[in-house]
Order: sequence, then structure tokens, then C-alpha cells
Amino acid sequence: MRFLANQWTERDGVEQRLIEGCFGIFGHGNVAGIGQALLQSHQDGSADLPYFLARNEQGMVHAAVGFARMRNRLSTFACSSSIGPGATNMVTGAALATINRIPVLLLPSDYFATRAADPVLQQLEDPRSQDTSVNDAFRPVSRYWDRIHRPEQLIPSALAAMRVLTDPVETGAVTLCLPQDVQAEAYDWPVDFFRRRVWYVGRPAPEPAALHRAVEALRGARRPLIVAGGGVIYAEATEELRRFAEATGIPVAETQAGKGSLRWDHPCAVGGLGATGTLSANTLAREADVVLGIGTRYSDFTTASHTVFADPEVTFVNLNVTPLDAVKHSATALVADARAGLAALTGALEGWRVAPEYRERTQELAAEWARITDQCYHSEHGPLPAQTAILGALNELIGERDVVINAAGSMPGDLQMLWRSTDPKQYHVEYGYSCMGYEIAGGLGVKLADPSREVFVLVGDGSYLMMAQEIATMVSEGIKVIIILVQNHGFASIGALSESLGSQRFGTKYRFRQENSGLLDGDVLPVDLAANAASLGALVIRATGVDGFRAAVEQAKAARVTTVVHIETDLLSPNPPAQAWWDVPVSEVSELDSTRKARAEYAAAKRAQRHYL
Repeated sequence: MRFLANQWTERDGVEQRLIEGCFGIFGHGNVAGIGQALLQSHQDGSADLPYFLARNEQGMVHAAVGFARMRNRLSTFACSSSIGPGATNMVTGAALATINRIPVLLLPSDYFATRAADPVLQQLEDPRSQDTSVNDAFRPVSRYWDRIHRPEQLIPSALAAMRVLTDPVETGAVTLCLPQDVQAEAYDWPVDFFRRRVWYVGRPAPEPAALHRAVEALRGARRPLIVAGGGVIYAEATEELRRFAEATGIPVAETQAGKGSLRWDHPCAVGGLGATGTLSANTLAREADVVLGIGTRYSDFTTASHTVFADPEVTFVNLNVTPLDAVKHSATALVADARAGLAALTGALEGWRVAPEYRERTQELAAEWARITDQCYHSEHGPLPAQTAILGALNELIGERDVVINAAGSMPGDLQMLWRSTDPKQYHVEYGYSCMGYEIAGGLGVKLADPSREVFVLVGDGSYLMMAQEIATMVSEGIKVIIILVQNHGFASIGALSESLGSQRFGTKYRFRQENSGLLDGDVLPVDLAANAASLGALVIRATGVDGFRAAVEQAKAARVTTVVHIETDLLSPNPPAQAWWDVPVSEVSELDSTRKARAEYAAAKRAQRHYL
């Protein structure tokens, strides 16, 4: 704990704590080790490391991710768990962090290193090895993993862990497994281990020859398109992106992680790209002859499963700090920090702009999508409102620096298409892992990272039922978060997907089982999620209709405590018009007419899929 409290990061001359605090749930694996250390360091002042009691181990990792994302990956939390189920509960959170390239430090407890009492409570016995525990499940989802069998092993391992956490290329979940007996051992530590350390996060500049190749590719483009990913925001390169776009006239499309890289109303902004993208961005992507990807890893949603970039001769230029991402799609690779790379490109392309007619087409497409968005935001639907109308009302009520959080279900798609971002940190959608249950816990971390912002958690009833416990943590810590609980009594996104794939929304509604059919297609379940939220200590406001929702949000903004606004929407309300495809295989043979029809449509769409070579 003393070591962690003395770790700092520095970028552009600004220092901040690397490990801001520790989330934890104590059990027999860590209560007498890390727990005792946190108590003692608090009482004697040897380590300024605040402790936050979480209610779910997966949730506390999500909270750490939300915090680190808001801090642009320069600061995070440690997460401590007991041995056994407490530890394995964190595996999902570790996968989410690593897939999204977000730093978190995980400290799961482990078996006895001495093996004197084997098998201890909750220990996995593997007949192939005495050196295996459930914590080995963290290996594939961690960027760094180690088990500390002896106290002195912590010295090189802890330093290696900090290196990975602070490396934009390597970062993700870092796991140090701590056997419970080793946690209690004494060791004569070298004093220098606890000195104040600053980990410098640099801005690698592009290699001159690579810059020349990238500039040549862009100068030859007639229909270029920028794909702005999360790396633009983490590198604090949004101003450089704006200057580059204004200097060259190249339109800017955004990924889920990159949304907000450019204000929605900027003349070069064309909205979200890919499977849940806008008409404007996807039309330009289909026509693009050169794609400049900045800080994106090109997930299948971004590329519409390799169908959205449709020009047979399309080529890619990828500016990315990570070589793995820079070379994707046979690209001209520009391995560099996003801000440094954009500054270099702006200078090297001085005097070059896209043709005026291309700029006019870009703006016409953006204007057309703005009209479609307005229609979705103000759609008349009843008796229950459409989800898009609720999102539209919230978008109009939210402040420019406020944050909206979401992760899974139908809302990420609606949000990427429709949300009008005004700040690089306003749009916080976890879509690398799209983990149900991230929203509320992530909201806790976001609020801890920047208390000056109003935080709005958008959560459907499906995600709420997965993980709502961190409401209790917010209440106990006196932290205000506004939770918009949208209840439609089912899985809207997967229900619509099921229907499109010929599976007739099977198993996607929250219903009683019918005796005559044996299916879950009876009456709506009498589940009162608003009452559940109140039982966890939140102030709850029940809203009806769009006007009632508007009034409830204003009341929540005026409140000083965590507040849940509950609103029911129509499960079958219309979604924004789809603009691209997503590859979800359909059964090749089936007795269902609906599935056979969907398979034919799938096979037709599959023909547009390609490798970018």
C-alpha cells in the first residue's frame, strides 16, 4: 500500500496519482493482509490510499475502468478481493479493461504459498499441478499477470506492473495474485522501494519516412474519410483533430469510443460509423478511397463486419500508438501518439484540401441525418413512449460538460446514431466488451474521477438486473449520480436481432411461462425496479411519458443525492433506420420459414464482406 500510494504519472508537465485509491470487498483471503495494511496506513499516515467498500467485485473493476477512462488512462484504482469467488468475480471486469485498453490493478487473494493447509477453503485442486488456482483464469485477460510466492518477489513484479499500467501500448488489466499467507509475512524492505516514482507517459512522434508515406497517400485521395477512435480522446488530441479537419476539409466519422472527438455540429462532423452508424458517415465510408484511422482498433461494429468500406480500391492510413492497430487492413502505418501525429500531418499537408464539391456533399449528408435525428427524437408513439424520444429529451436537457454512460442493449446503437456530443468526455459508452452491468458501477467511477460533472447513467432493465448494487456504494459515500432506468420488460436489442435472424424474439421478453405453450410469452412480470432502487437508498422519481420524464430529470438535477428516474418505454418502439450490416450467422438449415428467409438475406449480405488487402 505504501508503494502504490507513491506512484505518479506525468504527461505534458501535469502529474497525477497513478493509483487514486483502492476498491475492495474483504474476505478471509485479504482481510488480515491488505485490509490490515489499509487500516494501519490510514491511522499512521504512511500511505494516503483511500479505501472504498464495493458491493460486487465485478462492479468495482467496472468503477475503476470508468475512473481511468475519464482520466485518459493516466490514473486508476486498485481492486482487492478475497480468494475464490471474490477473485473470479473480477475476471469479467478484467476482460472488459483489457479489451478496451484501460488500466486497472487487480489484487486477488490466492491459496497458501506454503501449502501447509491444502486444500484451503475455496481452493481449486488440479491433479496436474500444485501451482494452479482459480486466479489462473486471469492470465488470458490480463496484460500482466504474476503470483507472489515470496514477499521479495513483489519488488520486480510491482515495478513491472506499473510499467504496463502506464504504457499506452500495453495497458489493460494488471493482476498480481497474493497468496493469503504471503500477505501476512514480514520482510526487510529496501527504503528506496517506497520512494516517490513518476512514470512519464510520452508522445511518440511519427518516423519521418512513415509520415512521408502517409502524406503521399492522403494527397492522392479524392474522397478521404477520417475514422476517429478512442485514442483521439485518451491522447487529448481533439483540438489537433479539429485543426486538421478544418485545414484539410476531410470529414470525420467516429467510433463508439471516439464519439465526441469533434462536436456534433462541426462542419466536418458526420457522426457515428459502422453497424450502428449514421447515413452520412456510412455513405461516405462506402465511397471513400482513402481512410485515415486515428486511434481506432477497427472493431466489427466500426467496419460493419468488413462491409462499410466498399470502394474496391480503398486504402488505409492508420495513425495509432499501438503497432497492432496501425497495420490493420494492410494500412500505411503511422505509429505515433495521436496528438503528435495529427500535428505532423497538419504541417505536412499545408495547402492541401479536399475538393469543394466533396465538402458540399459531406454537409448535405450531415444535414439529412440531422433531420432524421430530429424525427427520432420527437417521434409520436404511444401509449408508452419510444426509447428514441426519451434519449432525445435527455440530450436536450443535459449540460455541455455532463456525462452520459451506457454499455449494452439497444441504447448503444441508438446513442451512436443519434446522440449529439458537445464535449470529448460527454459520451461514455463501453462497447469494446459491451458488458451488461457496467453502467451503474462505471458511473460511480466517472463521478469519482470528475465530481464537477453531472453524471447520467442510462441503464435498461436487463442491465439493471445484472448489477445495481453499487447504488449502495454511491449512497454510503454521499456521491450523487443520476440513473435513468428505462424499463421495457425485455431485451429490446437482442429481441430485434432475434426477429431479424428468424428466431422470432424467442426468450427475449420478461414474461410468465404459459402453461399451454411452455414458452415465456405470458403476462408481464410484476417486477418493480423503482422500488428496488429505493431499497438500496436512492431517491426515486417515477416518470410517465416524455413530458413527465423531462420534469423528472429537472428534479433529479436539483437533487443532492443519487437519484433514479424510472420510465417505461415500448419494447417494440421503432429504432433509427439501420444504415449498415453486422455479421451474426443464421442457421444454414432450419424447419422454420422465418429462419430460412433470414438465411437467404444473410447469404446475400455476406457477399459484400471482404478483407482489406
